[in-house]
Amino acid sequence: MTDLELRAQSFEIAWKYLDQSGLLTGERKDAARFILNRIDRMMIRGERRRLLLSNAAIDAYRMRPALVPLEA
Repeated sequence: MTDLELRAQSFEIAWKYLDQSGLLTGERKDAARFILNRIDRMMIRGERRRLLLSNAAIDAYRMRPALVPLEA
């Protein structure tokens, strides 16, 4: 499996879980960037286990600080 396939599969697992569980909030483009960033950082460090990549991305997304809208 290539790195691109591993990245795509890990992202798809994380995305489907978060979407089906109702945990995806806010702008979907931002959520996708957040998830891919987490997967990419782990892959740069050498991680190649698909479920570990996807589960770590899920956990990081669930624990990220909630964005509070700025008052005008």
